[in-house]
Amino acid sequence: MITPMISTTPQLLRRSIGTVALVAALIGCFAATSPASARVWIGFGFPGMYVGPPAYPYYYPPPAYYPPPASYAPPASYAPQQSYAPPDAGVAPSGSGQICNAGSYTCPMDQPVASGSACYCLGNGGAHMWGHAN
Repeated sequence: MITPMISTTPQLLRRSIGTVALVAALIGCFAATSPASARVWIGFGFPGMYVGPPAYPYYYPPPAYYPPPASYAPPASYAPQQSYAPPDAGVAPSGSGQICNAGSYTCPMDQPVASGSACYCLGNGGAHMWGHAN
């Protein structure tokens, strides 16, 4: 028959080895906090004599920065002609013409009619909008 002392010794030994391995792994992780320095060397050589590029390559300065201009004017070919004038806002009524006021629509009259008589303007979709002549 196996005594309890013999059965607990292997468990204690396994636990202690596991604890030691865990502590060693944590120490290894925290000890290696410096970045790896990997280098590629191209060349040939024999012990004591090496031929190849220098260990540290030449440092190139950053590219030059040119700020944008203070103001940018487009080329003259894009500018409007000197004789340019904005178009008129609409057909201005002449002094002798009549206007039909049909609610939110206003249109010039084709034929002169008596002031206040019924007239119509063409609305959206060609519908007749009735109003009064001025």
